[in-house]
Amino acid sequence: MINTQMKRANSLFILLALVAINSSAQTKKTIPASQSKMDIFINSLLSKMTIDEKIGQLNLLTGGEATTGAAVSTDVESKIAKGNVGGIFSMTTPDKIRKTQEIAMKSRLKIPLIFGQDVIHGYKTTFPIPLALAASWDLSLIEKTARVAATEASADGLSWTFSPMVDIARDARWGRIAEGSGEDTYLGSQIAKVMVKGYQGDNLSKYNTIMACVKHFALYGAAEAGRDYNTTDMSLDRMYNDYLPPYKAALDAGAGSIMVSFNDINGVPATANKWLLTDVLRKQWGFKGFVVSDYTGVSELIDHGLGDLKTVSALSLKAGTDMDMVSEGFLSTLKQSLKEGKVTTAQIDNACRLILQAKYKLGLFEDPFRYCNEERAKKEILTPANIQFAREAATKTFVLLKNQNQTLPLKKSGTIALVGPLGNTKSNMPGTWSVNSDMNLVPSLLEGLKNVGGNNVKIVYSLGSNLTTDETLQINSTMFGREIPRDNRNEGELIKEAVQNASKADVVIAALGESSEMSGESSSRTDIGIPESQKRLLAALLKTGKPVVLVLFTGRPLAIKWESENVPAILNVWFGGIQTTNAIADVLFGDVNPSGKLPVTFPQNIGQVPIYYSHKNTGRPLPDGKWFTKFKSNYLDVSNEPLYPFGFGLSYTTFTYEGLKLSSNTLKPNQKITVTTTVTNTGKFAGEEIVQLYTRDLVGTSTRPVKELKGFQKIKLQPGESKMVTFNLTEEDLKFYTSDLKFVAEPGDFKVFVGPNVKDVKEADFKLVN
Repeated sequence: MINTQMKRANSLFILLALVAINSSAQTKKTIPASQSKMDIFINSLLSKMTIDEKIGQLNLLTGGEATTGAAVSTDVESKIAKGNVGGIFSMTTPDKIRKTQEIAMKSRLKIPLIFGQDVIHGYKTTFPIPLALAASWDLSLIEKTARVAATEASADGLSWTFSPMVDIARDARWGRIAEGSGEDTYLGSQIAKVMVKGYQGDNLSKYNTIMACVKHFALYGAAEAGRDYNTTDMSLDRMYNDYLPPYKAALDAGAGSIMVSFNDINGVPATANKWLLTDVLRKQWGFKGFVVSDYTGVSELIDHGLGDLKTVSALSLKAGTDMDMVSEGFLSTLKQSLKEGKVTTAQIDNACRLILQAKYKLGLFEDPFRYCNEERAKKEILTPANIQFAREAATKTFVLLKNQNQTLPLKKSGTIALVGPLGNTKSNMPGTWSVNSDMNLVPSLLEGLKNVGGNNVKIVYSLGSNLTTDETLQINSTMFGREIPRDNRNEGELIKEAVQNASKADVVIAALGESSEMSGESSSRTDIGIPESQKRLLAALLKTGKPVVLVLFTGRPLAIKWESENVPAILNVWFGGIQTTNAIADVLFGDVNPSGKLPVTFPQNIGQVPIYYSHKNTGRPLPDGKWFTKFKSNYLDVSNEPLYPFGFGLSYTTFTYEGLKLSSNTLKPNQKITVTTTVTNTGKFAGEEIVQLYTRDLVGTSTRPVKELKGFQKIKLQPGESKMVTFNLTEEDLKFYTSDLKFVAEPGDFKVFVGPNVKDVKEADFKLVN
């Protein structure tokens, strides 16, 4: 009955998907000699394996050091010895991994385990959270962070990371927006590619590379109401044009594995969705790696309403899920399902083969202990060079949102009042998903300001307010050792102390916003503003008349309209990794000029969410320059405009854009249009600018977004220096999926836009012709 329902639910998807034209499908390549050797080896191994050993390879268990769910694996060593485990995650250090691998090497066929970990934004050298890295718009820098992470993780015994997360996210309520690259398909796709390249290098068998696992397939970032793990529902148009491309970009870059998402798609949860995992992933995209469920994703199908553990395990395998993370449904039920004809030997063999191939490519059959080198761990983790790079990387991610009257940069003299619950915490600085960070090595902002400010700066700290007045909310927002001790004095006393210190200072730094665990997995929020207790503190500080700098910590776009209207300077610092605070001080004191740009749109208030720049027009668009017009698409109480648009970010210097020239006003197939503009640094500081190019398809057979990012360049200019920036546009850049899933560029009129953000642009027209 369930199979019949699933087939009916997916019938339209399958019909349309099979006619999809995927012009960017991978080109067939001649099978290299090494590939033939791998096939011979694995065929021989499979012929020797019992059905229990094959199913065992599909079983992924936790080593118990860290979990992302309630279930914890038990009796792990015994299962490994019996050949009933294919991989372990959340176990680190060469010594522990070697001892565990030795157990596998005593099993009948001596098949090595694969060891994975959530290496999300660096390993022990923790870099800025992924959303912050996206704000750098610096692909070479992002790739290097993944390369450093791979080097460190592999030195500690790991060969597999559950990263990159490439989910497009446009709802700031969703906590895991912090873990991805933001709202834009193009930017997200470019970052996905370099992350895979950084992790995997050019040869997975090298000792210092690790296998990437693209997640979460698919559409996880579109969870309804921004509530984690919730259902998703969208059209094929949005799916193929906006949400699927980053996954495919990562797979085209060579990612060896992919993780299934928790949500359902067209009524069928992704873990058991054959249309998604077989028709799209395998048949359309030609993916040859293996598919792993998310944490207990298989057993969670029971609560989705698909049946008992035996039923959902069979459904998952048949759909295309190859490895079962923690649920152990494959291990405990597939053999019985095989006897009952619910699954086939071929399906089990295929899943097993894909996992064995991954281990072969990682070189684990050649040397099961190749990643267990304690000398490497001592020499290659948390090196001075890595730590310095983490500091430099963090400075590239900060976004200067406001700098009235050149409040910043600060002088390295006088008295600074540092105020706020984020001002003297170490554990919150690395950000969410920094499970391998050593918090003893992370300086607080108070320490960072002292480190950079020097002896001529006096810094006085006061808490000012608790993270929130709600004690339970604060506990839930500071889990996993990220506590911010509460001060039990009443709010008035805390504010009074902070105001007294501020009144004696030359400038006030307000370290406010979210704690690190207020964003991330299972950290959705219905109120995405700064907690009210912190806002009251900020208002009191402003009343002192002293210049106030808001150092804003966040893992998502926040609704900070009041703050934007009233605070002279706002530096959005996200969470910048283990060197967050030294990097913040570098920027505040002007040693580094901020250059980050927003990879997400900041709303005026929660009611605008979801808000993103590449929206479709309506048949009743609001006229330009208007706030409200009856019977047009608008709100009564707030304009349609965001607080801060996508791509926005200020600098201590200023840039001007002169001219926008096209080499031709007509674009033909197999030709290109060259787009040029001249950017000049008109200020007093050397600075970096991210020049952005967008297009608009004015007429199509399907409705098209009002703007789409198609290119960007990061340039550095000295004061007074000018540079001509050039982009090339081709027909390929203009392609999209039509309503019947044809991937085409339709002839007609287009606009091209160039500027420092999506709003403040110069524009020109061109025509695409046959």
